[in-house]
Amino acid sequence: MRVAVVAGPDPGHAFPAIALCLRFLEAGDEPVLFTSPRWFDAALAAGIGVRRLKGLAPRAEDDDGDAGARIHQRAAFISTEILPEMSAMLPDLVVSDVLTVGGGMAAERLRLPWVELSPHPLYLPSKGLPPIGSGLAIGEGLSGRARDSVLRGLTSRAIRRGEQQREQARESVGLPPEDPGPTARLVATLPALEVPRPDWPDNAHLVGPLLWEPTEHLLDLPPGDEPLVMVAPSTAETGVSDMVSTVLEALDGAGVRVAVSTLDTPPAELPSWATAGLGRQDEILRHAAVTIGGGGHGLLAKSLLSGVPLVTVPGGGDQWELANRAARQGSSILVRPFTTEAVRDAVDRILAEPSYAAAARSAASGIAVVSDPVGVCHDVLESAQTA
Repeated sequence: MRVAVVAGPDPGHAFPAIALCLRFLEAGDEPVLFTSPRWFDAALAAGIGVRRLKGLAPRAEDDDGDAGARIHQRAAFISTEILPEMSAMLPDLVVSDVLTVGGGMAAERLRLPWVELSPHPLYLPSKGLPPIGSGLAIGEGLSGRARDSVLRGLTSRAIRRGEQQREQARESVGLPPEDPGPTARLVATLPALEVPRPDWPDNAHLVGPLLWEPTEHLLDLPPGDEPLVMVAPSTAETGVSDMVSTVLEALDGAGVRVAVSTLDTPPAELPSWATAGLGRQDEILRHAAVTIGGGGHGLLAKSLLSGVPLVTVPGGGDQWELANRAARQGSSILVRPFTTEAVRDAVDRILAEPSYAAAARSAASGIAVVSDPVGVCHDVLESAQTA
């Protein structure tokens, strides 16, 4: 099966796409990744074909202050930009990241079946949940259900505006305004991070986290036998700033070691009980007792799969939602406001109370019941060919 996989440059979206491409390769398929050149060398080294995802740069007419316009109008433009190369590679199937809507539009324009990849829980609005992003648990009792209903009403106008923007964007490239949506949705998360909903789509499949390490380098760990804390600053633009310096100040004298895992240039000066740099996080987590991060899905899922509890310091985007879900599941402590005292207290609590690690191990056990994403894609293609 020849499959085009489309994802933007943000690590939280590009890395799961690369992980999926590797799964396709293992199954004997031929994936081609449309993404930013930033990841070309690593993808090529892994045997994945690459194409530049054109159309990502903002245009003069784009309104980046309007999220709906940014997603949908630029998606239409991206679909036009990548259409020639996608058509030339003759794919059987397209997999498009949930934020890179242009991949799905291009597939429709070529009359190809396509699958949506959500590298996190399912964020579609639901008639049974509070609005996604609120971080709230499902309301209980009459008052709780009434609260959720009111909140859904407050967000319904924005949702409808987004739908209208997508309709207009689709019409601008010759597609019918009504969006039929993907044939299937790959929801790449752990069951423990999902929330039961009465309107779970029939075509949505929990496939477990899709994780990829951008390096083979192993980061040297600080000497000693004190508990190891892995710190991973958020790769998202909406993450909190100065995480590393604040955490190092908080944990000075706490009787722990710290390994800072970062894609960016590490701090120039570190105490003797800390190290920093680019290294395989899965290897660091083999030795870690606690993770500190922004609550992004990639780090959260990776840490839970390793049975390591977290201190989450959420920024914007979906980090608040995920941080609250992990806290309710019992595997994490959410820190806000972000102060040295709060970080120190959270790390001390996790090290002292075994329940957090037990909850992380419980979350990891959910990987046993997820579906195979490649199998889902093969089923989609088979159904399309026999339709």
